[in-house]
Amino acid sequence: MPKPLLFSFLFLSLSLLSNATILTLSQQFKEAPQFYNSPDCPSITNTNTNNKNKNNDICYDGAVHVAMTLDTQYIRGSMAAILSVLQHSSCPENNIFHFVTTATANASLLRATLSTSFPYLKFQIYPFDDTHVSGLISTSIRSALDCPLNYARSYLPNILPSCVRRVVYLDSDLVLVDDIAKLAATPLGGDDTVLAAPEYCNANFTYYFTLTFWSNPSLSLTFANRKPCYFNTGVMVIDLDRWRAGDYTNKIEEWMELQKRMRIYQLGSLPPFLLVFAGKIAPVDHKWNQHGLGGDNFRGLCRDLHPGPVSLLHWSGKGKPWARLDANRPCPLDALWAPYDLLQTPFALDS
Repeated sequence: MPKPLLFSFLFLSLSLLSNATILTLSQQFKEAPQFYNSPDCPSITNTNTNNKNKNNDICYDGAVHVAMTLDTQYIRGSMAAILSVLQHSSCPENNIFHFVTTATANASLLRATLSTSFPYLKFQIYPFDDTHVSGLISTSIRSALDCPLNYARSYLPNILPSCVRRVVYLDSDLVLVDDIAKLAATPLGGDDTVLAAPEYCNANFTYYFTLTFWSNPSLSLTFANRKPCYFNTGVMVIDLDRWRAGDYTNKIEEWMELQKRMRIYQLGSLPPFLLVFAGKIAPVDHKWNQHGLGGDNFRGLCRDLHPGPVSLLHWSGKGKPWARLDANRPCPLDALWAPYDLLQTPFALDS
């Protein structure tokens, strides 16, 4: 090999090795306590008898299935969310997690990180090929909303194995302070109801769509004979069987394709969900999504809790509790997230 090529190869190899080391060491997490089922927990049974199936270990009837996206940018929030779910579950061993990552993510590193902090966690990691959806995404008011992984929730019925029939979808910037099994057991009602989420009918629904949308009769009639209300897609109970039967992923994509041709909304992955499901979902008590704690999409200012009880705290918005804590500019409610933070600090590593 010529010397210039040899030196280039060595430099590239050292750079890649250095980057891999930084990625491995940049965030290390403590091992979480192990949580056990209470004596009256129901046993969960494996419904997949095909031992050659790689998803065999997560096909359990009676389990609470939880789906989340997972990436290096938000993994600190994800780890806190997982801990909160387990800590407040009456049957933590019956929870099974499904993590969706980008196809280019270091799945081995993410798997090792999860297994180190949660050695007994039942989970599966699924790569999400975002090639198709990337071509459908339009720019929104905040660049973080344009991440293709943000749209993975629209593809969960295609990503997860068919043995998973119902799932609780959770964002990474939240913590639970109640038993997730209660949320998972939310009744969906009629056969055509696909998902459940807290609704906020006092919110100005017209805000979520542009004047172009509302001034076009053929578009605004989308909500005719419906009572549409805003709901936050960061906490949802989804019947995957009904979603698959109704081909709702395709319906969401149709609205995204229209958005590429004419600007009908500004807020990323949320409006297509509203267009397809608003006014057709099963209601959930507001305590299951005390959202907006991250402030608005521009400044991320501190906010108070909504009136009423709390089962789930959600830092949706620009401000994230771990970032504000690290910057020594926390909001008062960020102190409620901090006990679930598993990040191994340099002081803890030294000691």
